[in-house]
Amino acid sequence: VQLQASGGGLVQAGGSLRLSCAASGRTFSSYVMGWFRQAPGKEREFVAAIRWSTGSTYYADSVKGRFTISRDNAKNTVYLQMNNLKPEDTAVYYCAAGVVGTGGYHYWGQGTQVTVSS
Repeated sequence: VQLQASGGGLVQAGGSLRLSCAASGRTFSSYVMGWFRQAPGKEREFVAAIRWSTGSTYYADSVKGRFTISRDNAKNTVYLQMNNLKPEDTAVYYCAAGVVGTGGYHYWGQGTQVTVSS
């Protein structure tokens, strides 16, 4: 399984970015796809997740109403649309994949840097 994250960059507060995670190597219908982030000096934290088969979504409280996770079945790609970005959203963002029901994420992408200036 390979996960390729992209779309990070530098943006001013209030701006938007869209991250992409291209997944390959197997069929992901039984997987949940997640986005996590890690800021300097902090532990990695959950951001959002989507269940591939049903499209059910889950969000951290800190991003609800600002971030939207979605997937494109034809492209095997998961997106994270980030709006109204804040300086505290600055972090390396990682996409991850895990089998539904196992309680964990087994595969991780390489991370993409998001920097929000004030």
